[in-house]
Amino acid sequence: MQDYRRKLIFEKSSEGRSAFNLYQKEEPVSIPKTFLRKEPMGLPQVSELEVIRHYVALAHSNFSIEKGLYPLGSCTMKYNPKINDQMACLPGFANLHPYAPTSLTQGALKIFHELERWLCELSGMHAVTLIPAAGAQGEYTGLRLIRAYHKDHGLNKNTVLIPDSAHGTNPASAALCGYEIKKIPSNKDGILDPKDVEKLLTDDTAAIMITNPNTLGLFEENIGEIAKLLHAKDAFLYCDGANFNALMGHTLVSKMGVDVIQFNLHKTFSTPHGGGGPGAGPVGVVQKLEPYLPTPRVQKEKDEFIWKEFPKSIGHIKAFYGNFGVLVRAYTYMCALGKEGILKASQMAVLNANIIKTKLKSAYHLPYDHKPCMHEVVFTDKKQSQTGVKTLDIAKRLMDYGFHPPTVYFPLIVQGAMMIEPTETEPPEEIDRFCDAMLAIAKEAETDPQKVKTAPHTTPVARVDEVKAARQLILKYQTKISS
Repeated sequence: MQDYRRKLIFEKSSEGRSAFNLYQKEEPVSIPKTFLRKEPMGLPQVSELEVIRHYVALAHSNFSIEKGLYPLGSCTMKYNPKINDQMACLPGFANLHPYAPTSLTQGALKIFHELERWLCELSGMHAVTLIPAAGAQGEYTGLRLIRAYHKDHGLNKNTVLIPDSAHGTNPASAALCGYEIKKIPSNKDGILDPKDVEKLLTDDTAAIMITNPNTLGLFEENIGEIAKLLHAKDAFLYCDGANFNALMGHTLVSKMGVDVIQFNLHKTFSTPHGGGGPGAGPVGVVQKLEPYLPTPRVQKEKDEFIWKEFPKSIGHIKAFYGNFGVLVRAYTYMCALGKEGILKASQMAVLNANIIKTKLKSAYHLPYDHKPCMHEVVFTDKKQSQTGVKTLDIAKRLMDYGFHPPTVYFPLIVQGAMMIEPTETEPPEEIDRFCDAMLAIAKEAETDPQKVKTAPHTTPVARVDEVKAARQLILKYQTKISS
């Protein structure tokens, strides 16, 4: 018999059942026929209790950070403290109308101003815009600023250099801004060699986009030398700040020669992430790029905060206040931790990643082991593949142990990659439990590989045909689904 909890709500429908009882007036309301449906909506007919049980069961089937470790590398699935949500839900913020006059929005504008100062202080950047709605839009904005600067100075530069270990949004953002992309290979240690950069660097180079730490979880230790090469050619060093969690409080990216950086507030500063949003991707810049920042910008004049336009700005990139709720959450996180807390959070994230690296490197192949990793570590399935067990199988089997799988098959330059990022919020006991599960799976790959290859076995939905699921999307209920 099929488990009742796994049925679609349409399959639970029974003729005549209802979850509501509308008040009936003595005289029915007359509705013009043009507005009447020709056919019923086809909604399921279920009771209120059935509706509640159905959605509670779905919620229990879902995985969340409240249930356990979310080790997605380069995505930084941090725990979002509930105080963040409480602050974002304050009526003065949640009910703020975007067209309200500045005389009624001084509190919100002060949040803008102070959050910008926080990000400047943590990065060493001269100015920040909070408007971009996500990391990718932050990348796009940063490259638009670079394009505007070069155009303003009579320079026609059309090439952006991007490492092979970059996030996939980097080349996409550059292409959207009209740049040609040239790929730079990582060296045997998994980082950029200045000599390789210099070979590709020409007068046509507008910028290089470096993720630091990179997607292998390694610090780009040659970044200062690379910056000097770029600046000699009137080119800019763009830093993808998706991995800023490993740097915050430790150092200033400005000291590395960074000219532009986007901050993924929905990663580094704890706000909810995943499911398509919301996010926020503020962009920090050096002084010579400040005139081109998107408008409007919040400025403090005397004792009042105002919106202000600037003549050389690239203009508007997002309506109104950006994703304001995310900004409030990030601001709350920073205020709650303070400078010392932010530094400790970064230290704990790096420590947790290195604990996992040390505990698992005997069981899983570690392609880059010459130095400690930063906030994330990348393993491969090289050892397990000898018995036919692949990265995807390991990820699926982890679900049986009660864990969300890590990022798989990324970065692309590592075959069979498993990118693991524990973040700072996980206690030692949870790190140990995760490592024990990974070690158990490695043992199973040797003794019972079929068990791993057919996983998961305990989840509400068993292993699916992922190719078919991607190519034959079923987005609505049908009484009959063709095979």
